[in-house]
Amino acid sequence: MTPHSRRFPRPVLVISQCLELEPCRYDGGIIRFDLVNALAPHVEYRPVCPEVEVGLGVPRDPIRLVASGGRRLLLLQPSTGRDLTEEMEGFAEGFLGPLTGVDGFILKSRSPSCGPSSVKVFDSMESTGAVRRDAGLFAAAVLERHGDLAVEDEGRLRNHRIREHFLTKLFALARLREVGRARRMARLVAFHAMYKFVLLAYGERDLRRLGWTVANPHGAPFETVFTDYRAGFARALAQTPRYTAMVNVFQHVYGFFRKRLSAGEREHFARALERYRAGLLPAAAVTTLLESWAVRFGAEYILDQALLAPFPEELASSADSGKGRAAGR
Repeated sequence: MTPHSRRFPRPVLVISQCLELEPCRYDGGIIRFDLVNALAPHVEYRPVCPEVEVGLGVPRDPIRLVASGGRRLLLLQPSTGRDLTEEMEGFAEGFLGPLTGVDGFILKSRSPSCGPSSVKVFDSMESTGAVRRDAGLFAAAVLERHGDLAVEDEGRLRNHRIREHFLTKLFALARLREVGRARRMARLVAFHAMYKFVLLAYGERDLRRLGWTVANPHGAPFETVFTDYRAGFARALAQTPRYTAMVNVFQHVYGFFRKRLSAGEREHFARALERYRAGLLPAAAVTTLLESWAVRFGAEYILDQALLAPFPEELASSADSGKGRAAGR
């Protein structure tokens, strides 16, 4: 079995409803985003529009975040003077509190309700210039309650490096959720083995720590081990991996085949790696090359690695906005 023929889990994904699904944006429009359509056959969507849920119509007058003088942000509608802060906080609590079995969120960028970052904050309803940027009210609640999941906005997901990181984490967490339901230590051990090179790309220290957890030297019950492992795994994949770390892992896998490749193949790999390092190729282009050699040489250990196919190949794309390259928000 090749990595891309492996069965992928079906992640559960909360999504801002205005992204390709319903024309519920404040201006009555809909945001076009190809990834939403590409993901549709592979995920279970749970759409939500917090602004509609708190009683705002479509279309509606704009709302904004206003600094209150303390740490709390207010959600206000300048045209009406309406304060929607408590309604939005109440909706977020009611929606997110009982939410279970979810693997990630795709939220509308820069929205006063849904934007996970870079949302303009004003010092009054009347001011024209933002004083800083922060998360929208609903998004802030998402990050507080479910920040360990795969959470992104559609603006950042237009960058191929950030998109690959998001998809890798999303499908990994969905697979890990299946392991938790199975409640079998052997499944957890197999999961860790499958994600060895993925974890190595994110950080060798986390790989070692999680290896110790899954080895379970004290004989703890599965539920305890799984809870610790899942928390550690989500932390390990919290940030986009550095280019240098990914390059090192690619070179490590390449080392399994190097002596059996022609000079032309070695030169081809070196060029592909350099283009990836320069941000001109997605990681999927390099892993596809490595997978072809793993198939050719029957390297089952490599073919078993999630690094070669961390998500369905239909989702791999080199499209890139050229923005959002920083690892953090």
